[in-house]
Amino acid sequence: MTQKVILIGAPVDTGQKRAGCLMGPAAYRVAGLAEAISGLGHQVIDRGDVAPVAHEPMPHPNPAVHHLAETVGWTEALSQAGQAAAAEGFPIFLGGDHSLSLGSVAGVAAHAESVGRPLFLLWLDAHTDFHTLQSTQSGNLHGTPVAYIAGRPGFDAFPPFPAPVAHHRICMLGIRSVDDAEEAALIPAEIEIADMRVLDERGIGAPLREFLAKVRAENGLLHVSLDVDFLDPSIAPAVGTTVPGGTTFREAHLVMELLHESGLVSSLDLVELNPFLDERGRTAELMVDLVASLMGRKVFDRPTRMH
Repeated sequence: MTQKVILIGAPVDTGQKRAGCLMGPAAYRVAGLAEAISGLGHQVIDRGDVAPVAHEPMPHPNPAVHHLAETVGWTEALSQAGQAAAAEGFPIFLGGDHSLSLGSVAGVAAHAESVGRPLFLLWLDAHTDFHTLQSTQSGNLHGTPVAYIAGRPGFDAFPPFPAPVAHHRICMLGIRSVDDAEEAALIPAEIEIADMRVLDERGIGAPLREFLAKVRAENGLLHVSLDVDFLDPSIAPAVGTTVPGGTTFREAHLVMELLHESGLVSSLDLVELNPFLDERGRTAELMVDLVASLMGRKVFDRPTRMH
């Protein structure tokens, strides 16, 4: 099945403190993302990069929180762009740090509500990103999107999230770094967490298939948020939050292949790529290859890369 794929650049660099993620959208374009998708028969429309809505500085009681006004501005702009793109086709948000998901998921959630279908979230990440603005000690707002999406209180500075995603409709895959405050909030939650211990014992396919069965049973729309640090840093070094023990090349491709075969994915984030930390573009190329697997590339179709 061919799709209308809409690329939305989100050069967000304010959700954390290591500069470089703002170059992510350009790196994906240089690495041939549009060409890889169109080569599989899909229509690709590149809308260019979104600009944040301007706001005056916003103080917060937690003095660690930084770039709050900028993050709210990105959230508003990406939500608007995401809702419009989701109504037309398959949006892919090119990041940018993970705070972009505050806006991208808000946009596709608004679209899901407008068409009367539940939104599901697959969070492919080393981190749970379940902090609120009160609980974060680093003040890095890329650690807050899932809390916002799930309807946790403490986001008064942000637009109200449209139709917060029910906990049982959220699955976190590949988790291996959780702060104490996040763990305390997640223990009573119904969010499915398949951390690396689970994946080591069960394999990566079983929990993913179980989650996809839930999406299918409820006729849901599925947003996938893919963080570079979902991958092991030995194969994907271009990220400022490396955590050893991530998914392998084959595990990551299997996830994408299963997602493609399900036919359930309706939107996608690509986040935390920092080209300044890359090695001759290898991480950007790997992320492009993973998107190609999600969009239908088979194992025998993969090109040989010369480095």
